[in-house]
Amino acid sequence: MNDLLQLKGTFQERPHSGTPVSRNIPLKASSITSDRLKKILSELENLRVFWKKQSIIAGCLVDVCYIDVIAKSNRITGYLSTFSSPANESVVGARFNEFTDEEKGRKHIITHYVSDAIVDNTIKNINACIKLIDENFDGRITYNNIEQLKTVNIDYNRYGITKTAFRSVVVDTHYVEGFKIPDNSANTVEQSIITIYKTDKETKALMSEIGIQIDQSKLLSPTTLLLYPDEIKLLLRKAPYLVAMATEDITKLSLEDIVQDLESKPTMTIPSPKDEPTIGVIDTLFDKSVYFSEWVEFEKMIGDEIPVEAKDFDHGTSVSSIIVDGPAINPDLDDGCGRFRVKHFGVAAQGQYSAFVIMKKIEEVVIANPKIKVWNLSLGADREANKNFISPEASTLDRIQYENDVIFIVAGTNKRTNDTNEKRVGPPADSINSIVVNSTDKSGKPASYSRKGPILSFFTKPDVSCFGGDKKDYVRVCTPTGESLRTGTSYATPWVTRKVAYLIEVLGFSREVAKALIIDAAAEWHNTAEDFHAASFRGFGVVPKEIDSIVKAANDEIKFVINGTAEKWDTYNYNLPVPRHNEAHPFVAKATLCYFPKCSINQGVDYTDTELDVYFGRIDGNGKIKTINDNVQSLEDGVKHYVYEGTAREFYRKWDNVKHIKKVFSDKVRALKSYGDGLWGLSIKTKDRIIKRNSGVNFGLVVTLKEINGVNRINDFIRQCELRGWLVNKVDVSSRIDIYSKAQETVKFE
Repeated sequence: MNDLLQLKGTFQERPHSGTPVSRNIPLKASSITSDRLKKILSELENLRVFWKKQSIIAGCLVDVCYIDVIAKSNRITGYLSTFSSPANESVVGARFNEFTDEEKGRKHIITHYVSDAIVDNTIKNINACIKLIDENFDGRITYNNIEQLKTVNIDYNRYGITKTAFRSVVVDTHYVEGFKIPDNSANTVEQSIITIYKTDKETKALMSEIGIQIDQSKLLSPTTLLLYPDEIKLLLRKAPYLVAMATEDITKLSLEDIVQDLESKPTMTIPSPKDEPTIGVIDTLFDKSVYFSEWVEFEKMIGDEIPVEAKDFDHGTSVSSIIVDGPAINPDLDDGCGRFRVKHFGVAAQGQYSAFVIMKKIEEVVIANPKIKVWNLSLGADREANKNFISPEASTLDRIQYENDVIFIVAGTNKRTNDTNEKRVGPPADSINSIVVNSTDKSGKPASYSRKGPILSFFTKPDVSCFGGDKKDYVRVCTPTGESLRTGTSYATPWVTRKVAYLIEVLGFSREVAKALIIDAAAEWHNTAEDFHAASFRGFGVVPKEIDSIVKAANDEIKFVINGTAEKWDTYNYNLPVPRHNEAHPFVAKATLCYFPKCSINQGVDYTDTELDVYFGRIDGNGKIKTINDNVQSLEDGVKHYVYEGTAREFYRKWDNVKHIKKVFSDKVRALKSYGDGLWGLSIKTKDRIIKRNSGVNFGLVVTLKEINGVNRINDFIRQCELRGWLVNKVDVSSRIDIYSKAQETVKFE
């Protein structure tokens, strides 16, 4: 097999060079009538009357209902906007409308928090637009009329509106269905975790205004808090419009049934730990009587006043047994990663738990243990993830990972035996930054208890799958009472956790590269109808059993990784020399990009704040990248490329923090035409949804080139890269293990 390569080179960066273009309605769209504007005016006037009667918040919360899944460029700029307060900066929430068909009818509803003055200004502008359209365009304005505004002589001062504001309001009207007062109160349940819309009042003061007294212990984030039934009733009576989302707090664990405890079992032994890496495990309690207990440092995180039973030690002990000594317990599943030490935090008893309390404890232990970079979380809720917002549990994990250099590997949760219908994954398996793992049988098919994605209609969850047992195929674990056979995502997840820890702790990769390597190894070259059907259960694919299949490539493949930081709009390098044969490139390619963005639970379905869009392919005769997946979203080739937002999310994974692109390998593929010097290019385009970041976004990229004739061209690739100024390092696993071992030695000074 070929070694994995690390490429280090210089990336160029540049800001967006495009100039703003005048907005217009689509060419084939219906004209905008003054009657349409009058309907919207009536809705806003009714909203204004409502908000004048309430005094709990100083401004107005307004739902903007759109006609489709809307791109940032087509959001309102004329409505609810002034020069000093653009509409995009007042967004405090986003969700989809209630629809019955999963594939059709999905539309954005975006919530804004604006001042009374801005609503009044919008009403004034609409009145001006109505009068202007009636007097100059006979009550109806078309695409051509809007295009000709720059040459038509209209006295805008007479109507009390600028030409820019008039144009913006008219174009906004095409995309907007209407306005309404937010009301998500129907989603609340007793003893709920509530997320309220962000306003100009701090949450404690806002709740006090309503008559609810809270302290810091009841806050999960600045706008997410725990309320009890009487408090919820008071909130819904006085200010139901404040509720952005709600979820139950007391939750049943999504755990699998015990399949079989073995009567006769061999006595297991294990040497004492030395310098092995430590993985963090957050689970139910751990039993110190098991044979590998010397490898586990256990901290009980539940109060002594809470009664515990023998069953409360079962799940957590079983999970840690795989992480510490999985290959010895399951020789047929040996991954080549060796053993790991564990720091085990028992945060829950088996059965019901408080999601709020557990999330508080998870943040506490991660901050207190900064040396632990990889965390296994095989706990999950029985309830399904919501279609319109990320769960508070997942949001907390995403925030922890954004703020700390850590990664969570999370179980995809299980259906119960009596569940016959498909079921979405349960929190926190809707965490975007985590690697979420589902389970398969030994043939690689989704396990019978698998729950499905995607999350928020298009985020790929689970990320990957791994063998976790099903029917007559089990995973062996060590429980407090001895050896047992189990099935479930809880026992698939630790196998992926072990590999991620090996990549980060032993081989020294960043978490971004480690995640990309795991996903890239799971994603196959071929696509079939069954693959697409199973993707909602298996994610990008099944992670190979052995670590060598992740850190090495086949003899006809060249696999390399690149680390980088995206600072400006375009981070690029057009200097990758892919080998040629007979003046053509005999390769197909795939690439996986991973990054850990800041996420905003308040933004609902528009959850990730930053988008990295990857372009990889040949450099053509005009110096442009011919992308391997025909992505044209941000190409600057002199042609206007319009991609609908829904299409961009579905086919190009827009706003998803994992991008996997490829050219499918089949018998029909042919060598690719070579241009000029035969160079390929990489470009990563960065976009911010709301407010521009203060720092860059780290990314990890894995690229694999597969030679279509089976020829090994890695040496040619290395030589050409070095001639082009790339620093190329072979990932020699044995050497890196030696380096890791040396780094762990204690140096004694005499």
